[in-house]
Amino acid sequence: MGSVYLFDVASRQAQWLSVRQAAVSGNIANANTPGFKALDVEPFADVLDKTQLRMAATDKGHLGFDNAHVRSAKVKKTDSWDVMHSGNSVSLEQEMAKAEEVNRAHSLNNGIVKAFHRMVLSAARTGQ
Repeated sequence: MGSVYLFDVASRQAQWLSVRQAAVSGNIANANTPGFKALDVEPFADVLDKTQLRMAATDKGHLGFDNAHVRSAKVKKTDSWDVMHSGNSVSLEQEMAKAEEVNRAHSLNNGIVKAFHRMVLSAARTGQ
């Protein structure tokens, strides 16, 4: 059996999610701090693009993947932070939405890892 990279990608996403959750909780903790500027992290898709992971064809019947045919679109950066009279740019509503987004992504990550783990164990049992 060749290398399995799904666990590596899931681990990287879990680390990224913990960093994003720390940024969100720091924003919430400083919601009343005068002059505090809300922080966020780079999107995981951008982080994943920088890791240079390649799709692997383990069988000659697998379809190839050609980067030349992939269209990309720039993500519009939304700078919707409302700056308060105190100079603070934390919006509790936005931070709570981000926290829920992190929670959903973490749950999805765990579900995928558990399903893949069960699949690997099943394949190992039938291969004996």
